[in-house]
Amino acid sequence: MVKFYAGEKGEGKTKTLIELANKAIKECGGDVVYIDDDKRPMYELHHDIRFVEVNEFPLVNYRELIGFIYGIFSQNNDIKQVYIDGVFKLVKELGAEDLIKLISRFDAISENMGVDFVVAGNADPNELPKEIEKYIVK
Repeated sequence: MVKFYAGEKGEGKTKTLIELANKAIKECGGDVVYIDDDKRPMYELHHDIRFVEVNEFPLVNYRELIGFIYGIFSQNNDIKQVYIDGVFKLVKELGAEDLIKLISRFDAISENMGVDFVVAGNADPNELPKEIEKYIVK
């Protein structure tokens, strides 16, 4: 499963992701990873959630983010959910075509590995590519 939360800054996407992650760690039967570009959410997340601040690992394109996530998976086979907050800030070069490719890869990884992805980004949902429309949470 892949879900994409889109909206303008300040609409509560981070708060929603934190709530979902905190709920998931109690219910999903596996490990949860939360990826962000700053440390602020770390203090609101349940202590069992693996928090990763990406500023320590600059990501230029969506391929690097996929490789980064595979690296996390290689260290832990029990991951069931991955939360990625601020995807457009995490990946410096993420245009419409690359966003489609990224979400498609997440979908394939989810199907093959049984890992759910919940992604958020500052964007008008109506301006995102039609190809990812089915993943957008309204």
